[in-house]
Amino acid sequence: MTQALSKADYEALAAFRHALRRFLDFSGEAAKTAGLTPQQHQALLAIKGFPGRDRVTIGELAEQLVQRHHSTVGLVDRLEALGLVRRESDPADRRRAMVALTDRAEEVLAGLSAIHRSELRRLGPSLAALLQRLESRDEG
Repeated sequence: MTQALSKADYEALAAFRHALRRFLDFSGEAAKTAGLTPQQHQALLAIKGFPGRDRVTIGELAEQLVQRHHSTVGLVDRLEALGLVRRESDPADRRRAMVALTDRAEEVLAGLSAIHRSELRRLGPSLAALLQRLESRDEG
């Protein structure tokens, strides 16, 4: 059975959601400044940050972005037109395309990631404190 939430629980959840929203707004503005949409930035990051390799299938990218395959195809088409990704044949299965970042995308992503890391380092202590409030409320 679920334990009833207190006013303090709601306050902690609201504060945490507000902090996340502020970070996402920061991230969206940073992407726009770099000439990208937030979704394009997220796609580049998902490709670069994919575990174990620097190339992904459309299906893997769709899963990372939590979107449908056909929407991801359109996104990759737009990124390719901007010169930010390239499609390559999968050496293990020539019928399957892999998506990789271009040198230009690597540069853009490096800049965006550096400012995101700085912002997360700045926000980290307050986010950690909010998470601690949520955890301590669950234990109580």
